[in-house]
Amino acid sequence: MGNSPADVTAVVPARNAEDLLPRCLEALRQSGVAEIIVVDGLSTDRTVDIAQAAGARVLSDEGRGLPWARTLGVRSSSTPWVLLVDADVVFGTTGVADLLTEMVEGRYDALQAGLESVAGPGYWGQALAHHHRTGRSRNWFGLVATLVDRDLMLGLGFDDSFKSGEDIELRWRMRQSGLRTGVSRRVLVEHRFAADDFDFALDQFLMDGTGLGRMIRKHGWRGARLALLPAAAAVRGSALSLVAGQPRWLRYYAAFCWYNYVGVTRGIAS
Repeated sequence: MGNSPADVTAVVPARNAEDLLPRCLEALRQSGVAEIIVVDGLSTDRTVDIAQAAGARVLSDEGRGLPWARTLGVRSSSTPWVLLVDADVVFGTTGVADLLTEMVEGRYDALQAGLESVAGPGYWGQALAHHHRTGRSRNWFGLVATLVDRDLMLGLGFDDSFKSGEDIELRWRMRQSGLRTGVSRRVLVEHRFAADDFDFALDQFLMDGTGLGRMIRKHGWRGARLALLPAAAAVRGSALSLVAGQPRWLRYYAAFCWYNYVGVTRGIAS
């Protein structure tokens, strides 16, 4: 199996991502990956045009959602490695090569780049970025900028009933199978937000909570402890904010906690 970016296909699911996509795709092109596959989620903006202009191969998920889009992209690739990249991520010039080297040397089955979240001037975007930078979740393996063996990924697959939280569900199954996953200590990527207003933050809270609720529904008592995560994160974040003399973030953590549990309830009931 080759160990250079030329042995990697980047799979980028995107829906109405015209503002985020150009930098994401240009960075991947400069990294030297073999191919970029953009899986479009029935966008109504210029996402498809931008992807085609950047030289990406464009597929459509036909509205089936993010897990299906990722599966379609991986299945359509032909290289031994696939890089799952969200449209809001920007790799450095050597980021893909460095991530692949770390993955091979560390004998990982899947390795995510570290995330350095940035946001615009709005309060809610700034609060999301602050939470991402200081929360424990920054060290949790996910699928935002993740390198994985193509055949392994196809064998694992996704649970299509998860429209959000599919990364948590996959992480559980990988650990149960004894696979080695991790978050890179060497490679950091820029992680942006599509907006910095309350509506965007609300959507994030509800999606995250719904994913947790689906996990609880699927795994029963083994997943029940996940219900503690939003409260634990809110208490920790609030405490750190007060210690740092930044009480402005308390409003964020109150909303984060409340709406995550709204999402949890929806996920359990769905």
